Amino acid sequence: MQNPMAIDPFALAQALSGVHLIDGELRAAASGRTFDVVNPATGEVVARAAYGEAADVDAAVRAAKAAQPAWARRRARERGALVVECGRRLAEHVEELGRLVALETGKALRTESRVEAGVLADIFLYYGGLGSELKGETIPFNPDMLTMTLREPLGVVGAIIPWNVPMLLMALKVAPALVAGNTVVVKSAEEAPLACLRAVQIMSEVLPKGVLNILSGYGPECGAPLTAHPDVRKVSFTGSVETGKIIATAAAQRLVPATLELGGKSPMIVCADADLGRAIDGAIVGMRFTRQGQSCTAASRMFVHEQVFEPFIEGVTARVNAMKMGDPLDEATDIGTIISPGQFQKVRDYIALAGAAPGAKAYACSRLPEDPRLAKGLFVQPHVFTGIPNDHRVCREEIFGPVTCVMAWRDFDAVIEQANDTEFGLSATIWTRDLRHALNATQRLQAGFVQVNQNLVVQSMLSYGGVKNSGLGKEASLEAMLEHFTTKKTVIINMT
Repeated sequence: MQNPMAIDPFALAQALSGVHLIDGELRAAASGRTFDVVNPATGEVVARAAYGEAADVDAAVRAAKAAQPAWARRRARERGALVVECGRRLAEHVEELGRLVALETGKALRTESRVEAGVLADIFLYYGGLGSELKGETIPFNPDMLTMTLREPLGVVGAIIPWNVPMLLMALKVAPALVAGNTVVVKSAEEAPLACLRAVQIMSEVLPKGVLNILSGYGPECGAPLTAHPDVRKVSFTGSVETGKIIATAAAQRLVPATLELGGKSPMIVCADADLGRAIDGAIVGMRFTRQGQSCTAASRMFVHEQVFEPFIEGVTARVNAMKMGDPLDEATDIGTIISPGQFQKVRDYIALAGAAPGAKAYACSRLPEDPRLAKGLFVQPHVFTGIPNDHRVCREEIFGPVTCVMAWRDFDAVIEQANDTEFGLSATIWTRDLRHALNATQRLQAGFVQVNQNLVVQSMLSYGGVKNSGLGKEASLEAMLEHFTTKKTVIINMT
C-alpha cells in the first residue's frame, strides 16, 4: 500500500496535465488546447486538462472499435479476471486517487474522497467476478428444434460522468461494460478529470490497448460528438435532467440505447415511533453533509412527525455544528467545498430564496474556515430550513448543495402523498418501528431505491436507478450488466 506522506497530489495533478488516454497511450488533444483544473478550496489552478473535441472523440472511438472484436472473443471469465486485476491495482492506489479527487473536487479526504477511491476498486472486483453470469437460456419451443438465447456485447460504449463522485460513477459504467465484452470511451467531467484519468492509466497497465479510453472536455465539444458518433452503440450518462434529455434525444436519433441516472429530490420520512437517535444519524448521512449535499440521493426534503419535530431539529443541527469545515486534504476536515463558482452561486441563491420565504427559519450550521489560505475557497455553511411548504421552489428543484427543508406532519397518508409530489423518483427513506408503516411506505413511495431505518449510499449488488425524471435504467447490479450492456440473440436450430 502507498505511504500517504509520500504522495503529493499537486505533483500528481501536474503530471496528468494536458493529456487524454487513447489506445493505451497518453496524448495531447488534437488541437493542442487545454483548460484549467481548479482547486475549489483555494481557487488555485492545479493542472490543465486536454480540451477534447470531435477529432479526439473520433480517435478514441476508432481505437475502441478496433479493440472490441478481440476483447469480445476472449472467454467471459478471462475478461472478468482482467477486470478483477484492475480492481486489485486500483486498491493499491487508494490513497493517491483519494488525494487527487479531494484536490480537484474539494471533497474532504477522510470522510469522502478516500472512501470513494476504495469503492472504485470494490466495484471492479465485484463485476470482475460476474463473468460466468453472462448466460443465455434454453427455450422449450419445439421438441424438434434447439431454441436458445445468447448474450452478446453491444460494441463501443460511451460513458459520460459527473463531478460529484466521478470515480465511483465511472466504475458503475466501465466495469460491467468491460466484463460483458464491450469497449469503452469515457468522457470525464470538466471540473474533475484528474482522478479518473489516473484510474484509467492504472487500468491500462492490465487491459489491452483500446479497450478503455478516456477524454476530458466540455459537453458541447466532447460529450455531444461522443453521443452522436456512429460507432458508439450505447450511451450511459449520469448528470442533470436537462442534459439527460439532450443525450436521450441524440441517442434516439440513432436508435441506440441510453442509460440515464439523473437528479433527485429525495424524501426522508420520520415517524413518531422511530428510534430518534438513529434517524438523526440517518439524516446526517442521508443529506450527504460531508459531501456538501452534492448528491442526487441527498435527503433534501425531510418529513418529521410533529411529536418528534423539535428534538429532531435540535439533534441534526447539533451534529452538523460539530462538523469541521476546512481544507479537503486535512485529515481533521469533515466538510469540504462546493465544486465550482457557478454551483457555489447557485447554492447561495437558493439559500437566499429559502430565507426569504414567509415563515421560514434558517439554521446555518458548522463554521466557515478561518485559515487565510482558504479565503477564496468555495465554502458554504450547511443550512437546515423549517417553515417552508412542500410546493416552494426550494422543495421542488434540485439544489445539489447542503440545503435541506424539514417539514412537520401528522397524517401518514398525507405525508406519503407529499413525498411523492415531485417530478423526481430516485430514492426515499422511512424511519419507523411499525412494520405496517414500513411495508406500506415501501409499496407506495415512488422511488427506485427505498430504504427503511437506514440511508446507505449506492452499494455493489443492489440495483440502483430512478423513476420519473430521475432517469432510465439501473446500475450497480448483475441486472445492470445483463440488461444494459448486452443484447439478447435468439437462436433456433432445426434438428429434423
